[in-house]
Amino acid sequence: MGLSTHVLDTMHGTPAAGMRVALFTTAGDTATLVKEFVLNQDGRNPDGLLIDNDSLKCGTYRLVFDVAAYFKACGVALPEPNFLGKVSLDFGIAHADQHYHVPLLVSPWSYSTYRGS
Repeated sequence: MGLSTHVLDTMHGTPAAGMRVALFTTAGDTATLVKEFVLNQDGRNPDGLLIDNDSLKCGTYRLVFDVAAYFKACGVALPEPNFLGKVSLDFGIAHADQHYHVPLLVSPWSYSTYRGS
């Protein structure tokens, strides 16, 4: 249960180790930072769940992935301005008793997400 994320670098075919991520709660135009973290070698939050089952609440959230900084750190020559700088995913949690997994598949030029399990 709870909330988790996982990022895969589709350019290199690896987890996006070292990518910075921020989690926010949202209410209208207001976003409140919950936590910031750097993905581990598996492309996941090193502390496990972003929000555990007991703390997960129904509502709206935002994950912000620092894609450009990650690919620059990997040595990828990116144009200025970058096609993708930060990828922001806004999503809702309707059932706090269920697990919400928000994966990101990303390259410097594209991304995809879905509700995982």
